[in-house]
Amino acid sequence: MLRIPTAKDASSSRLAGSRIAYTADPDGYGSRVPTNSELLALRASFDEVKCGSAPPSAALIRGAIKTACSTIHNPYLLSSSLSHLIMAFEANRAYGPPVEHNYTMLQAFEWYVEGGGKHWKKLTAEIPRLSQMGITAMWLPPATKASSENSVGYDIYDLYDLGEFDRKGTRRTNYGTKEELVETIKTGRENGILTYMDAVLNHKFGADRTERFQAREVAWDDRNRDLTDWKEIEGWTGYDFPGRNGKYSSFKWNYNHFSGVDYNEDGDRKAIYRIWGMGKSWPQRVDREHGNYAFLMGADIDHAHPDVSNDLYNWGTWIMNELGVGGFRFDAVKHFDSSFMASFVNQVRARSNKPLMFCVGEFWKDSVDDLSRYLDDLGTQFSVFDTPLHYNFKEAGDRGNAFDLRSIWDGTIVQRRPVDAVLFKTTDSGSPQQIGQGLESWVPIWFKPLAYSMILLRIDGYPCVFYGDLYGCGGSNPQQPMAQLEDFIKARRWFAYGEVRDYWNHPNCVAWVRTGNENFDGCAVVCCNGDLPGTKWMDVGKEHAGETWSDVLGWRQGKVVINKDGWAEFSCHARSASIWASDNARGRNEFQGLR
Repeated sequence: MLRIPTAKDASSSRLAGSRIAYTADPDGYGSRVPTNSELLALRASFDEVKCGSAPPSAALIRGAIKTACSTIHNPYLLSSSLSHLIMAFEANRAYGPPVEHNYTMLQAFEWYVEGGGKHWKKLTAEIPRLSQMGITAMWLPPATKASSENSVGYDIYDLYDLGEFDRKGTRRTNYGTKEELVETIKTGRENGILTYMDAVLNHKFGADRTERFQAREVAWDDRNRDLTDWKEIEGWTGYDFPGRNGKYSSFKWNYNHFSGVDYNEDGDRKAIYRIWGMGKSWPQRVDREHGNYAFLMGADIDHAHPDVSNDLYNWGTWIMNELGVGGFRFDAVKHFDSSFMASFVNQVRARSNKPLMFCVGEFWKDSVDDLSRYLDDLGTQFSVFDTPLHYNFKEAGDRGNAFDLRSIWDGTIVQRRPVDAVLFKTTDSGSPQQIGQGLESWVPIWFKPLAYSMILLRIDGYPCVFYGDLYGCGGSNPQQPMAQLEDFIKARRWFAYGEVRDYWNHPNCVAWVRTGNENFDGCAVVCCNGDLPGTKWMDVGKEHAGETWSDVLGWRQGKVVINKDGWAEFSCHARSASIWASDNARGRNEFQGLR
């Protein structure tokens, strides 16, 4: 796979966008901002790939990069404006239906989405609408059998049961049957939407039987500190999957295949136990919270056991081929060894003959340094959800006009290495970050339009829309959907193209222009967190002189006329956002705010 260099520095360029990624060059070319001619050469090389009628091969994409980089005399330089191509374009174009507009992912569930086996059918019915608004990929919740009938799915029991076998009191999962899942994926493909599966590979729950084995109790706050000597305990570690009878995989799990458990049947004791075994220990390439954060919950999988890793490689390959999906979202990746994560990605890409398989991991931590180290450690193309950006959004929403919007990108993955960033506003994991959940981290509702403007309408990163913001969230404290989020997604589909011209010169009002291209018209975006309306005098291009522009959301009334030099003043309400486009722009009739 293509190995993308990191980029700790960034600089402005009106040709390629608000930030151009570059990195130190060991061959002596020097770290510098690329010239316009260099960027044109780079873009032209990639346009040859994008304009082809057939999905590009990995070799073709590598060739485009090699040609472009040799042209600009710096093989370590990549334009951040091509991040969507490297991350989403590879998998979506190769394994999904043809799409001629921007890629946008949907997290196609929320923690309290209607269960009872109804979600796959409900989602299938919504797919035509999602496609029409501009969704091109959907990340599904865990589709595998969990420990109970109506579980959200992160307490995995059997990875090979997608709602096919009668176990745990049910044939279906919380979301439906395997047949309904297959129909959802098929309908998505028919409507231009590729599917990513949620892979929970860190732990298991709901064992079929207990076993007795040697283990040591360790401290909750320091997993490297033993509290007891080795002693025999009784743990739930026997997985025989009797309902499946060896179909798809004959592998049966026992205590040798786990590194720890959190319950001892002897004495009904809840504690963390490290399981004894020759050469067995906590994995080392994990997050260092609590000394070693390998153990999270349940029966902790020992990925270093060769039988375990091989069965998981087989499962990943089976999912790719059985369902025809384009990749995975990986749960809780900071809790298992990064060497296994890299091996899984490489093995499944090779075994499934899908070298462009998309992969994104949930490493939930507000530390760009830790996330960057994790990505460097993998040594293979991989994306992460930009949790530092999420926390910046939350802080901005909490602080109101005291927050300097010009700093919104500081300390984020999309700033440091945009090629690897999946951008999200509210949540990434179905979701303990929702209101009412243990890791609650909720962006205030008033800031959502600003956050989605920044996620959807700029160049860098791969945006992910949250189901709960589109349809609302359930639970004991239900949340309403964000007003007109569909229009923000449509604005990305129709207008978010071309160069970015930033007007990032006020702490409470930032704005930018997307210049468009030959196939799509551009837009002007204004975001304000102040107590008074925000205004920006911006250049949309002389080619638009005399045109009348208005806010496609319908939130900011009135029209502006572009002057002879291509400039006009654009505005938005206090604590709000606006998206301006020509009244004659292609796609204008798609917007709810104009009806």
